[in-house]
Amino acid sequence: MSDVNKTIQKWHASFRKGTDFDSWGQLVEAIDEYQILARQLQKEVQSTNSSDFTEEQKKTLGKIASCLEMRSGSLQCTQSKEDFKLEELKKLETIIQNILTYNKVFPFDVQPVPLRRILAPGEEEHLEEEEDAAAGAGSTEAFPPRAPASQGTLLPRLPSEHGMTLLTLKIEKIGLKDAGQCIDPYMTVSLKDLNGLDVYPVQDTPVASRKEDTYIHFSVDVDIQRHVEKIPKGAAIFFEFKHYKPKKGFTSTKCFAFMEMDEIKPGPIVIELYKKPTDFKRKKLQLLTKKQLYLHLHQTLHKDS
Repeated sequence: MSDVNKTIQKWHASFRKGTDFDSWGQLVEAIDEYQILARQLQKEVQSTNSSDFTEEQKKTLGKIASCLEMRSGSLQCTQSKEDFKLEELKKLETIIQNILTYNKVFPFDVQPVPLRRILAPGEEEHLEEEEDAAAGAGSTEAFPPRAPASQGTLLPRLPSEHGMTLLTLKIEKIGLKDAGQCIDPYMTVSLKDLNGLDVYPVQDTPVASRKEDTYIHFSVDVDIQRHVEKIPKGAAIFFEFKHYKPKKGFTSTKCFAFMEMDEIKPGPIVIELYKKPTDFKRKKLQLLTKKQLYLHLHQTLHKDS
């Protein structure tokens, strides 16, 4: 069996697993499976090195990812006006199985998840060095056109479970010496295990609400997509601060912070900022600055007793 057929087989198995959980009423497990599969499909869609799928097939994979996210959203928010039913999602099973030969009109009027340029490790730093060298002192080159600012990919709070705790993190502000120069800043929030692997798909905040002196204000709530009691031992929540680089047309990670599980407690918390690249394994950490500049958060715990 070829590698591409093995990949399709894995996607199909994951899809079936999610719909089975969904039909059994195991909503948390279904949401996890849908979100992980959506992330895998998005990664394939954005891959520039793969020639396994045509552009039209990638577009179809992107639409399937959108449907998975819509179903996940329906399960998490019972009041959702745009309910995407399990019966509708199941219609996509044969499309996943036969993605290499599928040539019909997609059954739902959805758009693929918006694409974002993905850079290879080290490529971002190389591009930034080129940009700095090309810009020179006093450069007044106009910014090229760019895509509209991201509205974020934040997910609703998970359904409550008896005896389980959910965590909401309010990202209040981040302190940076050049805060005013950051264009379209936002945060990517993820939960990583000890090996630096995603426990669930990452979330992006909307672009920051305002800048003030050395602070960028977000004032946005992020609901962690795992009950606290189910978070793997040794995991950590990561916050990657990103901003747009107009001269090169890509989004750059400026710095990152993380919060370990023993730091989960109600109320405010201030955490240190580290230099990129993001070290999800927490082995080689370098503080961003010696100045008193931090990421400011506020934690709220929701327990269903």
